[in-house]
Amino acid sequence: MLSFKKISSLAVLLLAAFASTAQWNKKLPVVISPKFKKDTVSIVKFGAVPDGNKLNTKAINNAIETLAKKGGGVVLVPAGLWLTGPIVLKSNINLHVAASATLLFTADKSQYPLVKANWEGLAQMRNQSPISATDASNIAITGKGIIDGNGDVWRSVKSDKLTATQWKNLVASGGVVSEDKKTWYPSEAFMKASKGPANPGQITPERDAAYYESIKDFLRPNLFLVTNCKYILLEGVTFQNSAAWCLHPLMSEHLTVRNVFVKNPWYAQNGDGIDVESCSNVLIENSTFDVGDDALCMKSGRDADGRKRGMPTQNVIIRNCTVYASHGGFVIGSEMSGGARNMYISNCTFIGTDIGLRFKTTRGRGGVVENIFIKDIYMKDIPAEAILFDMYYMAKDPVALAGEKRELPKVEFKPVDETTPVFKNFHISNVYCNGAAKGIFLRGVPEMHVKDIVLENMVLQADKGIDVQEASNITFRNITIIPTNTNPVVDVINSDNLVFDNLKYKDGSEVLFRAGGERTKNILVKNTDASKAKEKLVVEFGTDAKEIKL
Repeated sequence: MLSFKKISSLAVLLLAAFASTAQWNKKLPVVISPKFKKDTVSIVKFGAVPDGNKLNTKAINNAIETLAKKGGGVVLVPAGLWLTGPIVLKSNINLHVAASATLLFTADKSQYPLVKANWEGLAQMRNQSPISATDASNIAITGKGIIDGNGDVWRSVKSDKLTATQWKNLVASGGVVSEDKKTWYPSEAFMKASKGPANPGQITPERDAAYYESIKDFLRPNLFLVTNCKYILLEGVTFQNSAAWCLHPLMSEHLTVRNVFVKNPWYAQNGDGIDVESCSNVLIENSTFDVGDDALCMKSGRDADGRKRGMPTQNVIIRNCTVYASHGGFVIGSEMSGGARNMYISNCTFIGTDIGLRFKTTRGRGGVVENIFIKDIYMKDIPAEAILFDMYYMAKDPVALAGEKRELPKVEFKPVDETTPVFKNFHISNVYCNGAAKGIFLRGVPEMHVKDIVLENMVLQADKGIDVQEASNITFRNITIIPTNTNPVVDVINSDNLVFDNLKYKDGSEVLFRAGGERTKNILVKNTDASKAKEKLVVEFGTDAKEIKL
């Protein structure tokens, strides 16, 4: 029998689950779009030539500066192939890249000076971004044209990511190859930096200008970077072939991204689609991503730097987007030390994405991620997890390999302090996945469980079912899980206060529930026919079978 205390805690959990659905009925965050004067100037009037050979950096920046001084308007990039170096946007400027226009950023790295910037949540020296703005308001990039970062000349590439012919051509183009012949580097300096200390571009007192110049090739720029800006619009344009991340709004507010196509090679190192970092009031809609790393990624700084900044990414709406190749469809982390909250994601499709919904962090990050509402997500051919919460990468996988003995993950308790990350208050509903390695994987850490999560109304076809480790107050409601490996359908380790309501699974499954660990307690399974499984419950590693009510 469950105690009154346990029944009460489950009742509170169920009430919280119903309350969370009401969040969708609340008024969504307001995102204000920029407005511009109709005054229009063409970069041609400032001497730009569309032959793909002449460097048009000065002409384009002169057009922007001239119009900005007159109160702003539209800087027109007409049809043509426009070679350029870094472009700096100014307040009240709409850079309109017309249909059949391509802004091609030069492969000449000397055109990109080293500047103080922020990379992966830390203050670092980087090459200047091809397009950037700082402390600007009312800025936009619009049109039907293409912005190409020429990232192929910046990135290292592993041989197993290319065909034999592609690899041969890449090696013949220049650069250097590693001793094991498995990696191509753009230069000797790049290779040296990649094998040196972590974060070689990080700004530290002992590193001088000569040091950063010596590894300049390694300090790849993000294609589009806005810092401390407001009222930003990206609409209609294709952004492609970035050296590192493609779109990086940083410490900015009122950002609208609409009808864009973000495209990178699937093997592009750090080839993220958009990384929204420490931003407020963001709308991303009707856009497509086909990239080399995370697609729609929310960040807020890394470790002590992020906590000191203290700027969460918040008030975010993402809707009607499609993601193809990427490491994650919608992602929070892992650099989320400033926190993330109040996000509304709906009507998105992930096809061939490594992981569908990906929430990742680790000890040392700190930061609270909360109030995340996700619904109507459609997935196909997901190589890893459809839904992943992972707060600890270093735990030993509890699945025994051939010849090994199954054992609990080796995870020790740590004190809770400002470096302890928190994932709580998520509501995810209406998720449908045809093909994944695993349906759902939740893993917290012993001292700070993943907690207060509602997962409901899902049909998940996967190799493996549901895996819950170090989690508390989780509701699984109306879940149809169809794994090919049914030993078990649901695996629970050191988790408590879980409700499985109307769980559906295949007839003849080997084991419905497997529960392990002395801290696994208060598991309620209701409105579920356990008789269809060959074995209802297997307990191990100190779990009391009375704690699982089937």
